[in-house]
Amino acid sequence: MLSLKLLWWFLFLCGCLSCKANQQSEYLYKLIQSKRSQKSLHKEASISTFTNGSNGVDRYFSKVYVEVENQSGLKEADKVKGLPGQPQQGVDFDQYAGYVTVDAKAGRALFYYFVESPFNSSTKPLVLWLNGGPGCSSLGYGAMEELGPFRVNSDGRTLFRNEYAWNNVANVLFLESPAGVGFSYSNTSSDYSETGDNSTAIDSYTFLLNWLERFPQYKSRDFFITGESYAGHYVPQLADIILSNNKLLTNHTAINLKGIAIGNGWIDDNTCSKGMYHYFWTHALNSDETYEGIGKHCDFDNGNFSSECYKYQSISDDEIGDLDIYNVYAPPCNSAATKTATYSGSDFDPCSDDYTNSYLNLPEVQKALHVKPTKWFPCSAVGWADSPASLLPTINRIVSKGISTLIYSGDTDGRVPITSARYSVNALKLPIETPWRPWYSSNEVGGYVVGYKGLTLVTVRGAGHMVPSYQPQRALTMISSFLSGKLPPKN
Repeated sequence: MLSLKLLWWFLFLCGCLSCKANQQSEYLYKLIQSKRSQKSLHKEASISTFTNGSNGVDRYFSKVYVEVENQSGLKEADKVKGLPGQPQQGVDFDQYAGYVTVDAKAGRALFYYFVESPFNSSTKPLVLWLNGGPGCSSLGYGAMEELGPFRVNSDGRTLFRNEYAWNNVANVLFLESPAGVGFSYSNTSSDYSETGDNSTAIDSYTFLLNWLERFPQYKSRDFFITGESYAGHYVPQLADIILSNNKLLTNHTAINLKGIAIGNGWIDDNTCSKGMYHYFWTHALNSDETYEGIGKHCDFDNGNFSSECYKYQSISDDEIGDLDIYNVYAPPCNSAATKTATYSGSDFDPCSDDYTNSYLNLPEVQKALHVKPTKWFPCSAVGWADSPASLLPTINRIVSKGISTLIYSGDTDGRVPITSARYSVNALKLPIETPWRPWYSSNEVGGYVVGYKGLTLVTVRGAGHMVPSYQPQRALTMISSFLSGKLPPKN
């Protein structure tokens, strides 16, 4: 069974709690390795987990029982009066943080951080952000290092404003999911060892229904799900369960889902692996001989892999050397000069993980966020019981239901590169409506875009795996256009 095959993954994570703070990237890599070790990508995790039932509704999600609790009075209790070390001037928006129970019997609750827009928040859409891993924090990464309103200074105690925060154009909700990640928790220990894609999607959906009861003014608001990395699984799965249950659960809120956006997302084991090794070779990260060996022995199109295939893949991994494969041109955080450099909202400090880790473990910060005093980790050791090999059927179904879909990719990420995104999108065989062209941000080429029927593929020039970290202005231009139902600008 898949849960047994991913036991190695769980054991790795259990031994990784003392690992370096920068874990989001390595968690995805170890999951890829654990699947590779089974020598059958598509076969080990059949997409039949999500096969269609009648009327195109997934059997797995067709009868989800959601416990909606009384949320009266909890919104005001969750209001953040101010984060320690935040700027004295210019914080002109409301912030909220707290727990939402998703299973009262198990004592399972998910932590959220919510920032409203300072500009006409009552008319702006609601955007949910999910980080991947699996097992990594949307608060530590998404909110504090990518698209949130603040970033952490090098002292690990104070904050500065992110000029290109996404709450300029939306009300943004960051969710730490599943339980065991960040401040989210469960009183049932088995929840940490039996987590997987299915339970994560159901808990996230349960969270949303309860959160909307706590914030009822957002019930009818346009809603978008966004995320990166392993959120290539989380985002379409959550969208799918919403679409299925909007029709089935008439006594609950019908979530007004308008679109999904996936950044550098691991979507399909075969197309993403194929694109990764293609990227390595075209960016001079592996040898001709190794690339030819992978091409000869690895049948990515049909999911057939020999021992020689895995041998060449391992050689390719070794040939890369000690660099940040998630941004192949980025400097490492390994020098005093790096740590003492001055950074602005448009420059990403490679030591930001360290600063964020220090900040979120300050007692006064945890008190302000209304969380139980705890040791916060950027990524956590949750066991992964199920991980389907492909989300392409799910994405295809979402597109067919008229939900706007954005697949975007920073072009300096080597782990989930633009070549992987292109192979994945091409596999959907959607007709092209807007041919490939450049798009612009601040009078520079921000990247490239091609519009398909129901789906947009966007590259972000000069961005790594965490696009809003490395190119915040371009990321804001891109997401602003998407939320408005437009392609990124021509000039």
